[in-house]
Amino acid sequence: MVGARERMGKTMDRIRLGATGPDVSRICLGTMTWGTQNTEAEGHAQMDQARAAGVDFLDTAEMYPVNPITEETIGRTEEIIGSWNAKTGRRDDWVIATKIAGEGSKARGGEPILGKAVSTCIEASLRRLRTDRIDLYQLHWPNRDVYHFRESWGFDPRSHSKAAVRSDIESALAALGVAIKAGKILHWGLSNETTWGMAQWLHLADEMGLPRPITIQNEYSLMCRVWDLDLAELAHNEDQTLLAFSTLATGLLTGKYQGNVTPPGSRRTRNETLGGRIAPRAFEAVDAYLKIARDAGLDPAAMAIA
Repeated sequence: MVGARERMGKTMDRIRLGATGPDVSRICLGTMTWGTQNTEAEGHAQMDQARAAGVDFLDTAEMYPVNPITEETIGRTEEIIGSWNAKTGRRDDWVIATKIAGEGSKARGGEPILGKAVSTCIEASLRRLRTDRIDLYQLHWPNRDVYHFRESWGFDPRSHSKAAVRSDIESALAALGVAIKAGKILHWGLSNETTWGMAQWLHLADEMGLPRPITIQNEYSLMCRVWDLDLAELAHNEDQTLLAFSTLATGLLTGKYQGNVTPPGSRRTRNETLGGRIAPRAFEAVDAYLKIARDAGLDPAAMAIA
């Protein structure tokens, strides 16, 4: 495994996840369109191309693919990754991250993330991925209302009780601890979580004597910088690595939607507002970023990712 990464990863910057996690390529391959917008063959080709470029970190989820999310397609993306593993015999080329869907999803009838669901979903992901372990297991979103996915930009104190949150976290932590002890998952992380929420997970993991999370996968781009506030401070001081998603703001920062156009085959053909990102000032902001890129002689996508 080390030899393969040394041969193929010489030009790719690398980082360590958290204080105790694996060393991975700074760029992670996203997979959420495999099975709807991308075929199995296209997914495999993307894996091959990424490895050739030195990428060895891959992110997926039990509910993928998206656009749209349907009960019939849930799990298909993991199956495509699993068929690549089986076909090539090169599972060890990848650090694989996947996620359990949160409350209200179309997966598992919308049940919340509790201990029994965690155990069941780990087993299902292992089968679909055709592997004996998951390198990073993430909780896709909390069992309570939060501001992520642009569903709400405020906190409603009626949305949950502190006691209920503690009970849910303790239940999930216990199952994660069992899975880590059995070697079925090696590390775990959060996703779409808030500062207070992350603090509760860290505190209760310590209190229960269980491994802490090492990552938090939240949206971050030039057009979504909530992370730069309280979350960045907590993550820095508690050794939590940000896994930034939508770094191109679902394609807006490439400039391909400027003029309010919808290119054929683009994500906007399936989601007109790009998940609420096309707001009144969006194109004005992108114009400003495109000018910065032009003036500096940079590709807009490369600048946005950097």
